[in-house]
Amino acid sequence: MFAFLEVRLGRAVIVGSLALLATPLLARADDYDATLKDIQSTMGGVPSFVKQFPKAGLPGAWAEVKAIELSDKTALPPKVKSLISLAVAAQIPCNYCIWSDTQDAKRAGATDEEIQEAVAMAALTRHWSTIFNGMQVDFETFKKEMGGQ
Repeated sequence: MFAFLEVRLGRAVIVGSLALLATPLLARADDYDATLKDIQSTMGGVPSFVKQFPKAGLPGAWAEVKAIELSDKTALPPKVKSLISLAVAAQIPCNYCIWSDTQDAKRAGATDEEIQEAVAMAALTRHWSTIFNGMQVDFETFKKEMGGQ
């Protein structure tokens, strides 16, 4: 998760993301340096873990984070994305992500009740998935009984 620092969505500008996506995965040194500058500009700093990430992958990884997670120009609003990410993080589990996604969700306007419900939904989904899979419930029968075609 790159968004554990305060991210000002209104100021996050996707400049060069399409160009980065069109370039080969092996990054040149100038791509890496430009990515660090963009992270600095967007986040107000470069977290130390970013410098531990493989240089060849950072430009592409950052472009993906900006285009999906940090953009408010996607199909899902920032609050929903943060709540989904929190629910997944609770299942993995990832303490880093749980903390970061909770902060992001709150900044995006999520209430404590919405945060609690997102985590409870993750637990409920995991619970029933365990039952269906462990009991080897027939999938075709399940779809028919649940109104599928």
